[in-house]
Amino acid sequence: MKTVIINYGSGNLRSVEKGVLFASQSLNMEIKVTASSDEVRSADRIILPGVGSFADCMKGLTAISGMREALEEVVIERGRPFLGICVGMQLLADQGLEHVSTKGLGWISGVVDKIAVDKLKVPHMGWNNLEIAQSHTLFNEVSSGDHAYFVHSYHFKVANPKNILAHVDYGGYIAAAVVRDNISGTQFHPEKSQAVGLKTIENFLKWFP
Repeated sequence: MKTVIINYGSGNLRSVEKGVLFASQSLNMEIKVTASSDEVRSADRIILPGVGSFADCMKGLTAISGMREALEEVVIERGRPFLGICVGMQLLADQGLEHVSTKGLGWISGVVDKIAVDKLKVPHMGWNNLEIAQSHTLFNEVSSGDHAYFVHSYHFKVANPKNILAHVDYGGYIAAAVVRDNISGTQFHPEKSQAVGLKTIENFLKWFP
């Protein structure tokens, strides 16, 4: 079994890699950071991190020769498990509205827009309580009220509530985790969320949708 973490110039790769390696200690699994579309095609699981703007991350991903096509083939056609983290989750949307309008992957319907809150700071930065919306393998042994770590100024406004696994309250409703079939994502950083985050990563590595 091989899990690849995509290196496309946008992501906290070292922290994500360390988190995944720690969470996979009891599993017989190869973990590889790569910018190769061929490696993605041979992967059993795919993790897409992301830090920065929606437009820059999408540009970086599509700039890698064959990467968009490899992702469509492996995730959409073959149904391999996928996890997007932070902006990696946001790229699942139809469209990002950060500074300019940018097309996303369009795998989970919705748009990414600026967090609009009164009296609270943006970016939404720090620990927040998860509210689990539905039971799912990704959140085995994770409960409502557990803390996760967030750093973001834009959020995924998901079109279909059935695609929301968890949310948080930050002056309003913010999607914290999404899912559709074999595709999942977390707005929070599991690699920085201590035991809750490591359990979420471990659950993803064990997930057979």
